[in-house]
Amino acid sequence: MIVKYSSESIDDLHRVVEFVENKNPFAARRIAIDLQEGIAKLKQFPHIGLPVLKAPDPEQVRDLYISHYTIRYLITDEVIYILRIWHHRENEKN
Repeated sequence: MIVKYSSESIDDLHRVVEFVENKNPFAARRIAIDLQEGIAKLKQFPHIGLPVLKAPDPEQVRDLYISHYTIRYLITDEVIYILRIWHHRENEKN
């Protein structure tokens, strides 16, 4: 499986890292690494996240939780699409 990022998820990743970077650059780097390593695990274990019950197909749309962050993704036959990334204190992303 390959992983592709939506433009929104790339913006999300930049946003969450930049927010922390202003206060603690080391922590921001650690967060970016943790998120990327967690997402990389999806290649081997695409169903590791929890189904999003309100999604049209909960088995295909899932949430992966890494520390205080949620990664919402879509599983297809060959590609895992990272849809959105947010901190748990933010509102859930569409």
